[in-house]
Amino acid sequence: MPREARRLSNNKVYHCMIRGVNQQDIFFEEQDYLKFQEIIKRTKQKFLYQLYSYVLMPNHIHLEIKDENQKLSQIIHNIATIYAKYFNDKYQRKGHLFESRFLSKNVESQYYILNLIRYIHQNPVKAGISSIDKYKWSSYSEYFINECIDCKDKIVDKEEILKMVEEQEKTEVKDFFKFNNRTIKFEDSIELLEFEMRSKLKDEEVIYFINKKLGISNIQEIQNYNVVKRNKIIQEIKKIKGVTQPQIARILGLSVGIVERVKKE
Repeated sequence: MPREARRLSNNKVYHCMIRGVNQQDIFFEEQDYLKFQEIIKRTKQKFLYQLYSYVLMPNHIHLEIKDENQKLSQIIHNIATIYAKYFNDKYQRKGHLFESRFLSKNVESQYYILNLIRYIHQNPVKAGISSIDKYKWSSYSEYFINECIDCKDKIVDKEEILKMVEEQEKTEVKDFFKFNNRTIKFEDSIELLEFEMRSKLKDEEVIYFINKKLGISNIQEIQNYNVVKRNKIIQEIKKIKGVTQPQIARILGLSVGIVERVKKE
């Protein structure tokens, strides 16, 4: 079955994640991180895209890209191919380094663009690796570097982002430091869950999807739906990455057997 074509973003901003095959580490030492940063610089010159934020984690990478020329697949393929060759040559290994298809999500609003930056910069904190400001391999510190002409270390295009933050200064965002360190709201973190590598969602996260994505406020009512309607709901819930069949049964108040018999479309 052919893969579904990626849908283009209206404002040409994308959240991309590349991760190691079988979740293996893709960075072993400092030189590896530096090499990846160098590759980003080279691909920016080649494809003329903007990079709003990024983080290089031991086994995956987050990139927030604005691609005016709509060549996202080429960009990510180029980055991954060059780095994989470097990595395989250096560590004398063969085969794929990254999962075959990178993850991407369209970022269609200014609110989401800013929330995504905070999410990306907080990755080291969530992983228990480092505080935001101490982590060397993200775009966070570059937002505090003074402007310079042809700065060789510049990777991110921060001007548009700082303007967005400035526009919100009169509301809840006081400055970039406080903005990045502010706790992400539960409902905002849910929007980013598809980029998590957890194998199982919490019940409250599954319930949120059912409430907001399927428009069902009273989950217990599902028990009273006719069989056809109920099974369609179960099929939709089964599409949620990280949900288990026993978990669906528990949340809906149904038997595991009923949930298991409903095939995922």
